[in-house]
This record gives sequence, C-alpha cells and structure tokens, in this order.
Amino acid sequence: MIKYIGSKRTLVPVIRDVILQAAGEGCTVADLFSGTSRVGHALKAAGCRVFANDHNAYAATLARCYVQADAEDVHAAAEQLVAEFNRLPGKAGYVTETFCIQSRFFQPKNGERIDAIREAIAAKSLSPELESVMLVSLMEAADRVDSTTGLQMAYLKTWAPRAANDLQLRVPNVLPRATAGKGAASCSEAVEAAKKTQADVTYLDPPYNQHSYLGNYHVWESLVRWDKPEVYGVACKRVDVRQRRSMFNSRPRCAAAMQELLAAITSPVVVVSFNNEGYLSRVQMEEMLAALWDGCSDVTTIENDFKRYVGAQIGIHSLTGEKVGQVSHLRNKEFVYVATRQGS
Repeated sequence: MIKYIGSKRTLVPVIRDVILQAAGEGCTVADLFSGTSRVGHALKAAGCRVFANDHNAYAATLARCYVQADAEDVHAAAEQLVAEFNRLPGKAGYVTETFCIQSRFFQPKNGERIDAIREAIAAKSLSPELESVMLVSLMEAADRVDSTTGLQMAYLKTWAPRAANDLQLRVPNVLPRATAGKGAASCSEAVEAAKKTQADVTYLDPPYNQHSYLGNYHVWESLVRWDKPEVYGVACKRVDVRQRRSMFNSRPRCAAAMQELLAAITSPVVVVSFNNEGYLSRVQMEEMLAALWDGCSDVTTIENDFKRYVGAQIGIHSLTGEKVGQVSHLRNKEFVYVATRQGS
C-alpha cells in the first residue's frame, strides 16, 4: 500500500484482535476514517463485514478497492487491464506538467506514463469497483517511483533512487468476499457516515493535529479525481486544500467534533486510535468515551510505543534543503481506546 503518515501498519494486529475480542468473528465494522484501508483490509481478511468511509476521494477509492471490491468479481479483468496499460507508451499531460516540471515529485518519463494510463482508465468507463482497483494500481505504482519522504507537502532536493525506476502496474491485493458479507465504501464526512451505518463496532482513526491529509496527499487526490485543478505553492497543491479542512485539524474545534461524532454512533462497541501528540489528551478521550450510553461504558486503553514517521526523524529543512530545525523526539505513543456498552 502507499506510504502514509499515521498508517496503522504496525498497529493493525492489535486493532484487529481488539475488535474480534469485543464483537466476535463475523462481526460488522464501520471504519469512519479509513485512510489507506489497512485496517479495513485486515478485518475483511479476518471475515468481518466492513463499511469503510473517508471524506477524501483517494481514500474512498482505496476503500472501494480493498474493502468493497471482491477478488472473484474483479481480479481476472484487473490482470488483463494491468497487462494492457503496462504496454502503453507515455504521453505528457497534467501530471507531467504539474508534478514533473512545475515540481519534482516524479521524473518526466514516469509522469508521462501516469498521464497515459490515467487517461486510458478514464476512457474505459469501467464499473466503479474495477475502476477503483485500477486507480489504486496506478496510485501504488506512482508511489513506488516518487521522490518524497512519504508526504506530498514537499519533494526531495535530489532525486530519490527509486524515482529512476520505470513505473510498473501490479494488481492490488484484493481479497475474496468476507464470510460475514460484502463490504462497502463511501466518501462522506464521518458524522454523516455514522448516521447511516449500523455496525457491531465503530472504529475511529481521526486526524489528530493541524496537518491535513488532503494537503499531505494532494497528488493522489488529483490523480483519482482527475479534475486537473489549479495549484499553488512549490508543492503544487490543489487550490481546494485551503478550503477543504476537517474540524479535527483545528485545536479549538477538535473536541466538539469528537463529541458530535460519538453522539452519532449507535454501535455497542467503539474503538479509537489516537496519538499522544494529538489535540485530545488521554484523559479527555477517556472521559468522552466513559460518557457514552449515558455513562454505561467500560473503557480500556492500550498504549503502544512507536518510531515517529521518517520526515520527523530527518528534521525540518528549508526549501533549499538546508536544515533549519532540530528533531525534538524520535518516538511517540499510539493509544487504542476500547469503549463497550455495559450489558452488551
């Protein structure tokens, strides 16, 4: 899967086991901030029926591929399309101009291939699930030849060695249908998704500080939407990055946003991932979860210690590549909060 800040790759076994222990095998799980869908993918593999949601189009596309689409429906067609698209010659377009010439996220030879393949996907008029599988294949192929530390807030001063590799599509690891039933993906705000979703467990992994996932992964958003937006700044961000911000990215509004979201959830189990560098402290989160179901809530907190993402370990640099800040710390804590309604 794509490189991603806040990825739950190392935490997935803990989250999966907590959910299965709380609700049992074959349960239904609502993942309201699905991101890369690592968690949803693991839960689907464990047999759970997963409803995945994210308000960013690239994340909803990842969910449609890894949670909603089933291998028995799309794999054969995806193999044929991957082979076809891998033979396409490059043709310069929006990606080449924006992310190879105006900025340096990809080498031009790969930008031209991305342009050609993306236009070919658009021309096919594929079903939503198969289109998502192909878009994820392209996104992941582009991720393997980019020149960043994993964030698209900036690109490296000198080319990353992987950027010289030739872009090559692969079929994503789409799973067979879960034993508990077919999953679904949506692209809504979390509160709206919560109101529409009935599940045994609701899993929450909201943004925890001021950094917008749309700003961090604007290239993927433009690649998926293919709306060829106007851009700004050295990193050529989409202009709507300035307007499309989550309330969870605001320190003054984060607590109220979490309260509103929790009030919209109907499932008897709520699992929350949150970072100790976030706007909500452990005490605040535990108090909110303890107040669920009119206070009839049992809350358990699991603490996990991890290395910070690579960009934080490298430190702060100017646009010219000069180091201008010091690394404050190399590790942080991820908390997994489990709230269960008493008597459920």
